[in-house]
Amino acid sequence: MSAAAAQTAIGPMVIVAADQHEPAPLVHDPWAARLLPPAGRLAAELSRWRPVRAALKSATDRRMAGGWASILCRKRYIDDQVIAAVAEGVEAVVILGAGYDTRAYRISELAGIPVCEVDLPTNCAGKAAALRRTFGGIPPHVTLAAVDFETDDLATCLERAGFGRQRRTCYVWEAVTQYLTEPSARTTLECLSGAVTGSLLVFTFVRDDFLTGQRMYGAENAYRRFVAESPATKPLWRFGLSPERVAPFLAEYGWQEREQVGPSQYVQRYLAPAGRSATVSEIERAVLAVRVG
Repeated sequence: MSAAAAQTAIGPMVIVAADQHEPAPLVHDPWAARLLPPAGRLAAELSRWRPVRAALKSATDRRMAGGWASILCRKRYIDDQVIAAVAEGVEAVVILGAGYDTRAYRISELAGIPVCEVDLPTNCAGKAAALRRTFGGIPPHVTLAAVDFETDDLATCLERAGFGRQRRTCYVWEAVTQYLTEPSARTTLECLSGAVTGSLLVFTFVRDDFLTGQRMYGAENAYRRFVAESPATKPLWRFGLSPERVAPFLAEYGWQEREQVGPSQYVQRYLAPAGRSATVSEIERAVLAVRVG
């Protein structure tokens, strides 16, 4: 994965930090602003003023219609699935591509559960510095593991970090798959295919008809930034799926799709109860899967 991909870890958490100033935050997160690097912390601090939040939201939604709400809803959905997984008895959580996300710290149910945050070396170093600044050190239940999904052996890295495949685990793979090639995505799933039966996987994917340019879903600017290839650059987003292809794709690696959600579910579960009428992006969906024997 490229350095440009690593830099995309900051924006979503600025959105979460800004959302804390809304009357009913979709993701309750006391740490989002504090863990961000300086530029992100400044943006989060300025977002306490409604006009600034409105400007940030407008800029995000100009790039991708419904992008602001989509990021918040997918995080809330994944948080809900992690909490449910703990209730189901998972013994560990592995977050693939953790970035600056604070899931390991904002979810109280994870306080007694070993959590491994996996990301590129640059992001792991930045995260470690942020944790030391915020908590005085890396919390004892958290392990940071530096991995490049394109080149490193994920299974070996997890084993070395103490997160081998002996325990029932909840794997989180948020906003990562689109940055991979299909072979790299398959390699990751091949690694996870050895997970203990009953382990859970919650991940997001971008629709392949968007990546191929067949449908824009109001995200023309995002397409130009993340997908369109020029002679000087390669696309950041490279791999996608169609919603109907997800179940057979997972089945190849011993995973069974339990649920797939998108805009309509997000509106019903999160936005409407919070009294919000925001548009949600169509290009990204989330999936919950279980490891079957």
